[in-house]
Amino acid sequence: MMKANYVIIGAGISGCSIAYELAKKGIKDIIVFDKSYLTSGATGRCGAGVRQQWGTKLNCELAKASIEFFETAKEELEYDGDIEFKQDGYLIVACTEEEDKQFTKNVELQNSLGIPSVKLTKEEAKKIVPHLDINKIISATFCNTDGHLNPFTTTEAYYLAAKRLGVKFYFREEVKEIIVDKGKIKRVITNKSVVETNNVINAAGGYAREIGLLAGIDIPVYSEKHEILVTEPIEEMQGPMVMSFSKNIYCQQVPHGSFIMGRSDPYIEKNHSITSSWQFLDEMAKTVCDLLPPIGELRVVRQWAGLYNMSLDRQPIISKLDELEGFYLACGFSGHGFMFGPMTGKLISEIVLGEEPSFDITELSLNRFKEKREFKIEKSVV
Repeated sequence: MMKANYVIIGAGISGCSIAYELAKKGIKDIIVFDKSYLTSGATGRCGAGVRQQWGTKLNCELAKASIEFFETAKEELEYDGDIEFKQDGYLIVACTEEEDKQFTKNVELQNSLGIPSVKLTKEEAKKIVPHLDINKIISATFCNTDGHLNPFTTTEAYYLAAKRLGVKFYFREEVKEIIVDKGKIKRVITNKSVVETNNVINAAGGYAREIGLLAGIDIPVYSEKHEILVTEPIEEMQGPMVMSFSKNIYCQQVPHGSFIMGRSDPYIEKNHSITSSWQFLDEMAKTVCDLLPPIGELRVVRQWAGLYNMSLDRQPIISKLDELEGFYLACGFSGHGFMFGPMTGKLISEIVLGEEPSFDITELSLNRFKEKREFKIEKSVV
């Protein structure tokens, strides 16, 4: 039987960031379990864009602080590889009058928080992305410090840094039971081992609700499939990520020349399926040809799917639990866990150690759903 001060479930960006931040503060005997391999879940299947252009204050703050970390992550984490941080911005296009009005409010909010976003005319947007069909848009917003990373090397940088600080990682080891007695965690049982611990951090991504149920906690999140495709590589022709909420698309050219693009499906079943579908390919092709016509000439190399772990308000749950001592949540990111990864690690470490959080994250507590208080739904989501 092993012993641990903290058991973290999930070795994606959130779990690795949390492990690093706790270890950096001197915490010993940290164990991370993952039922598969490093980045096997949502992290390794995401679009890996990072943006500060949000419609809620907390999401703006989390993203801004995370991007500031990414700017120096290679040095901070002492990583020998390349996290491929391409900081060429996000161009978010408004295609409806409602979006146009909302984007004006969004930019005002973002600017008040120190985010350098700007509202653009469609003609100004075309100067940034010349192949954009501006007949399909009304206006746009742009932030030049938004960008894109390699999710595999970024997570590996956290993983290696955490290991150097003494964190132990166990892969292909699935948590099967969380033993609770009188409102306290006693041990974690996997398919291979038993660990005595009083603290569990749920960073299980698409399986966060299932991990919660093992501890007797029903977390109000659900998982749904989101698909992505990648094209053949070509010479650079697009700097920023192009995104439309109403047209349901994000499209980015990555450093080696391929375009990566994805969309959501409002009719998808709530389950753990990560199969690929011809319907996605068909709809994605129609949308990108409509908005960015020249990209329609490219050949598709492959497509895949991953899980968004959705919360009711599309904002994350970063929280401790009143009813179960030692159980912490980092879930419900609604498709944006990668871009919030650095601040997720920092905030969870602060909550765990009883420190003053970097931001007032009362709104991200699980209690917001239990108390049925009013919450603002984040609409800036694809």
